[in-house]
Amino acid sequence: MAVSSEYLDYVHDQLSGLGGVSSRRMFGGAGLYCDEFFFALIDDDTLYLRVNDANRADFTTRGMGQFRPYAERPELSMSYYETPADVLEDPAQLVSWARRSVAAAMAAVKPATKAAKPTRAARRVKRTARGVARPKRGR
Repeated sequence: MAVSSEYLDYVHDQLSGLGGVSSRRMFGGAGLYCDEFFFALIDDDTLYLRVNDANRADFTTRGMGQFRPYAERPELSMSYYETPADVLEDPAQLVSWARRSVAAAMAAVKPATKAAKPTRAARRVKRTARGVARPKRGR
């Protein structure tokens, strides 16, 4: 992965209408975040946007390629597709596509799992620790 500073700056400029966009260098490339959501990456001065079932057709109908992190393992791919050049060059259109990618990133975040209900013994220990002992049942 590689990304030039000039290309990264260009992408930031094109996405300025999205708001809350930041980047982090990683493995020679860069990851793009909207607030805390990882929605795009840059590799070899190519912007890849996150996809899911809601926006995948935007990319596949235009013949855009998937991001493949390992050249020697082409079967491995990620949920990121190359951004069409005409979309990249039009800030308003890019922001629209990026918003759908942010939505895909948000949808991929699993909701917090529901905490398991504490056992009777755990509830008893907690009540005792608070000084609220439950009376013992008759023997």
